[in-house]
Amino acid sequence: MAIIKLLAFVACVWIGSTVDSDRQFYSSMDQVMQLVEEEKYFLKLVSSYIKAEQGNLTALKSNLQTLKWLSDSEDPEKTMSDPVVAYKLIRRLVVDWPYITESTQIRQYKDYQEWSRSDPPRFPTWGDVMGAALGLITLQEIYKLYPEDIIRGTPVNVDEAFCVGSVADQHHKYQHAFHWYLYGLKMLNHPEFLLPLQRVTKKGLLENLGLSARAFGSPSVTLDFYHQLLDLMPCYGDATNPWNELFTTYLRPEPTRTPEPDIYALNTTSSNSYEALCRGDTDQRTSRRQRALSCRYSTGGGNPRLILAPLKEEIEWNEPRIIRYHDILSDKEIETLKNIARPKLSRPEANMPQEDLNVRVFQSVFLTEDNIVVDRVNQRIADATGLSIETAEPLHVQNYGIGGRDEPSHDTLDAERDMIATFLTYMSDVDIGGATVFPESGVALKPKKGSAVFWYKLHKNGTIDPKTQHEGCPVLLGNKWVANKWIRTFGQEFRRPCSLSEWE
Repeated sequence: MAIIKLLAFVACVWIGSTVDSDRQFYSSMDQVMQLVEEEKYFLKLVSSYIKAEQGNLTALKSNLQTLKWLSDSEDPEKTMSDPVVAYKLIRRLVVDWPYITESTQIRQYKDYQEWSRSDPPRFPTWGDVMGAALGLITLQEIYKLYPEDIIRGTPVNVDEAFCVGSVADQHHKYQHAFHWYLYGLKMLNHPEFLLPLQRVTKKGLLENLGLSARAFGSPSVTLDFYHQLLDLMPCYGDATNPWNELFTTYLRPEPTRTPEPDIYALNTTSSNSYEALCRGDTDQRTSRRQRALSCRYSTGGGNPRLILAPLKEEIEWNEPRIIRYHDILSDKEIETLKNIARPKLSRPEANMPQEDLNVRVFQSVFLTEDNIVVDRVNQRIADATGLSIETAEPLHVQNYGIGGRDEPSHDTLDAERDMIATFLTYMSDVDIGGATVFPESGVALKPKKGSAVFWYKLHKNGTIDPKTQHEGCPVLLGNKWVANKWIRTFGQEFRRPCSLSEWE
């Protein structure tokens, strides 16, 4: 259709010019001969257009095959549980599809126009692409992964790898940026991963490899890629090249130079107990502690609602005392809570600095509506804990994003709304990662769908138990849903009496 319109335009221009210059061409053979060059130009124009359209169609077919694979998946949630697949989808919707839409005539199709008017698509933005890329980098930092480790069986093309590297550069993660550029350079040697609309070039990759190595403090690596640039483009060393000054800094002799770090090798040693617990590098479950742990059926001290259906209670840890309740929620109840929460999920961005938003990558909502399932869950929490929930916070549902995790917290608010306990319910299984860890205690709790963990964050004397400080590990593979119930101190005077002892 587009080609026909172009040819029609050419014909109109040609006819118009003929009318304006009445009888100038046919009346002179020399003038007719000059028309040959004009026709050559138009043919060249049409050929170029056809070639461009063929490239667009090839890219379109490639994207359609990818999307067909996603849409044909029997379990889309499982497919999207891979953070790399999720990143690729977000970037494709922001970068690739708009380009194809603009460079083709799809907007002129009636079905497309009706779809865009009646049900406008909700597409991500460039901020989503950067956030997803930063999430991948967060996963690499905590779990000590190279790009090849996190990619696994999901191929990443050159442009996608370059994008992650650029985001890493912007956040001064130069070593991770270097490895993503290096991965992109390797992919250039694999034609099956090259796109018809490839934007990133070998020159661009070599430049960014050299610059990231320079920022990381590896001059020998910087010079290596500078020499590769010279091999690729002998004129690259020209003094007029603005990049030349940056690369040749290390060519100048220096009196002393400290040993440079190895940019190729990641430091796989955990930098703190949080990372060690997330990775499973440490285990504080000694035989002495194991003997203090137990399982039982609990009726909550004879609670009538639990006599016929006692709770499955497991002591996960003794100091602080952490209890896990198995099968506290049914699959049907979980789906109901998710369906209530989904349309209202939002990011807690109010008064939060950007560095916190980069870490706390999740959306959440308080379930304040009157719903029989929400009421039933709240009552079950009260029965399990023996505490009053009349003054507790509403049920708080969270769904984590790419690389999303929680910062260190005691779940305390302020003097008037201080929290005495937390009841954390896992609404999904997580294949890899996503544990709730207590760095001061050395314990990591893995998510298990339908179970919940409960702990007191205050001693009986009202002081905060520092061992209850906890954090959420990012999800490496899976989709993490949780529901928190934060129980306030007020209202528990007779259910958990205070103590004057400094040891309680």
